[in-house]
Amino acid sequence: MDITSRMAGILRQLRQARGWSLTLAAEHTGVSKAMLGQIERGESSPTVATLWKIATGFNVPFSAFFSTQLPAAVAASGDMRAVPVFPYDETLRFDLLAVTLPAGALSESSPHEQGVIEHVVVIEGVLEMGLNGNWQQLQAGEGLRFAGDIAHAYRNLSAAPCYFHSLIHYPQR
Repeated sequence: MDITSRMAGILRQLRQARGWSLTLAAEHTGVSKAMLGQIERGESSPTVATLWKIATGFNVPFSAFFSTQLPAAVAASGDMRAVPVFPYDETLRFDLLAVTLPAGALSESSPHEQGVIEHVVVIEGVLEMGLNGNWQQLQAGEGLRFAGDIAHAYRNLSAAPCYFHSLIHYPQR
């Protein structure tokens, strides 16, 4: 099963398990009813930002949309690629993602569920993190821990790609 089909099936399962219509799912996620329908039908593959909104709206980890059998499964928007390093662990409640941000790219993230903590560690390149509009530059080997339940953005103004790890810790339910 390809990644688009897998995401379509998982979105449909999540929505049906809650008894939500596409309209109600759109209200909870902030993603349009039309886009959710396209994703469910396998007609569209969501960007990283859209997938984050869906995961947050359904209160599931980001990696829930990726097969643990397919380590090469990738969520990609035009500017960002995120690959789960480990499958989501329900006991430890975290996602660990390997992220690549191309030269000149900007990726904005809507706030995650309340209580989410994100840890970003730059492996290669230079990353700028925007937290509530304030930007901080991180070099290779540097990290930043922040509340993921605020608006945040990732920016790479350099001429080379930036590679970083993002560990997202979800609160107890």
